[in-house]
Amino acid sequence: MASGANYGFRRTIPCIAGVNVGFPTMLVLVGLGLGGVLAQWPWLLDILRPIGVLYLLWLAWRIATAPTEVQARGTGKPPSFTQMALFQFVNPKAWTLVVAAVSTYTGFWDSFLAEVLTIALIALIFSTPCTAAWALLGVGAGKVISRASHMRIFNWVMAGLLVASLIPALVEIWESVQPLLS
Repeated sequence: MASGANYGFRRTIPCIAGVNVGFPTMLVLVGLGLGGVLAQWPWLLDILRPIGVLYLLWLAWRIATAPTEVQARGTGKPPSFTQMALFQFVNPKAWTLVVAAVSTYTGFWDSFLAEVLTIALIALIFSTPCTAAWALLGVGAGKVISRASHMRIFNWVMAGLLVASLIPALVEIWESVQPLLS
């Protein structure tokens, strides 16, 4: 949404594509074994979670500091396809959804691989119009917002919501670090 508001729909297409390729890819990788690796070595999450939080904080900073001048809108550089695809792997919400989908919707057919690939295909098909709609909503917001101060508020609200979404991950990090501090 923030990318759509700041850079327009056309320049946001790589962001949309990155999300829509990264998430199904994550679904397949988790379904085919990464989930098993993390279940066997849960301490890896203690390493990956802070890295993910730092990346999301960096992304929130980029959103908060995006161009605010109406004439500057469209300048700068939105997140790339690769950045948004990789973002899925550090996004706590994506992990929650992947784990829920794989654990809930597998085990019914004879082929686990077919189930995982079907879930990933469904995610690809349905996430594409959803992420495009969010980007278009951002484009609309960007057109309505005609002052730099309003765009700055919009950017800070979007960044703040992203930071707020990190609260569960921060609680997990705190709970894993607390025994080490006592």
